[in-house]
Amino acid sequence: MKVFPSFFFTVVFEMIHNNLDDTICAIATALSPSGLSVIRVSGKDSIGVVDKMFKSVKEGFCLENVDSHSIHYGYIVDNSGKTVDEVLVLVMRAPRSFTAEDTVEIDCHGGIFVTEYILNLCINNGARLADPGEFTKRAFVNGRIDLSAAEAVCDLINAKNDFAHDSAMDQVKGRLYDEISLLRDEIITDTAFIEAALDDPEHYSVDGFSEILGRNVDKWVDKVCSFVNKSRSGMLLKEGISTAIVGKPNVGKSSIFNLLCGRQRAIVTDIPGTTRDVLDTQVRMGQIILNITDTAGIRDADDEVEKIGVEKSREMIQKADLVLFVCDVSGKIDDADRDIFNKLHGVPVIVLANKCDTGSNIYSLNELSNEFGEGVPIILFSARTGSGLDELENKILKMFFEGNLNYNDEVTVTNIRQVNALKKCLESLGKVKESILMNMEEDFFTIDLMDAYNALGEITGETAGDDLIDNIFGKFCMGK
Repeated sequence: MKVFPSFFFTVVFEMIHNNLDDTICAIATALSPSGLSVIRVSGKDSIGVVDKMFKSVKEGFCLENVDSHSIHYGYIVDNSGKTVDEVLVLVMRAPRSFTAEDTVEIDCHGGIFVTEYILNLCINNGARLADPGEFTKRAFVNGRIDLSAAEAVCDLINAKNDFAHDSAMDQVKGRLYDEISLLRDEIITDTAFIEAALDDPEHYSVDGFSEILGRNVDKWVDKVCSFVNKSRSGMLLKEGISTAIVGKPNVGKSSIFNLLCGRQRAIVTDIPGTTRDVLDTQVRMGQIILNITDTAGIRDADDEVEKIGVEKSREMIQKADLVLFVCDVSGKIDDADRDIFNKLHGVPVIVLANKCDTGSNIYSLNELSNEFGEGVPIILFSARTGSGLDELENKILKMFFEGNLNYNDEVTVTNIRQVNALKKCLESLGKVKESILMNMEEDFFTIDLMDAYNALGEITGETAGDDLIDNIFGKFCMGK
């Protein structure tokens, strides 16, 4: 188990020291009818809290006397002596637990009533209900994990594909912490040398050091830029590509939406203007996640409700990472199609030439290229048969991920807070480079070097403020 330095405790101790002595409890599994539920209790009195309501099948048994990481069979009984449930109790003594505190987990049957009954018994016996993310927060405060690993716990729970899972596991294991710590160590070493030379010029000389520092700054910038450049595609893989399906009425947008959903979500008729509001869903195409919006057909509408839908469609185009422009190649590409398409400049577009299965008089790819321009990705598509789906996935891969999802086992930052901290670091390093090129005094270097150092510390939690810590853990689920 990786143990992090004591600064993690001191950084936020003043913020929550009044709560650190509390023993907390929560339901750690989804609250629903199921085979099993887990109630987690953590804190200095956790073993005593559970001991008050746990009755072992062994005579004279006391939970306080058991070894760490041991499991015990018995029953939970309430204060009246009523047997509540047959359970297994797992005891983990500090510091060998997730929170680095004494922790007890109660495995009970998964009924909602019995799970809440046992949770209330924990509260009645001296624990309090944990805040969202408080178990992970304590792991961070007690030096069990760094802040990037703590955030990755939440990402791991919410992972929707292999990439999101693997990226989160890398950070849970501390790979990002290791990379960031190495950068910070190098920055603080050079900063300390400059400070020492300024304080004791007889023993330390800065002659020629600007050239050395310049080379180091270039190296650090390359590393941080690598993180930032990969973050965009990483976040799209993790969170999904915001995708708007647009086109004029009755070209098959809702049929394509239903096809991608794998079920009937949108109403499909031959009547133009059937879709009057935007419909949202999240779908997977292989390892790609698409956050898809089916929009109202764009046209000059007389109906007030349809007008609102058309305006929403135009708004969604501006917000989208990708637009799927749908046209009907069984009819004629007209000015209405061209007008909509011409308003899509600046947004990544794939043309879905729908209804290609309806007859022989359909547009060819060359004809469509002449209509929409050379280099525009065009797919002959059929919402009825699903023809073109594989090609659509391949074009999205090429457009956003250079044709593949191979990240060569590199650490990828997919958290916007961490990306912003990296950008702050780059800004500060850029100022250091400017100072070097302007032949400024060395003490100017240290100010910006420390800003870069502190920006990186926001990622691992070493320079994170109280409000930030509360905000991060407040987004976690209960029991974690």
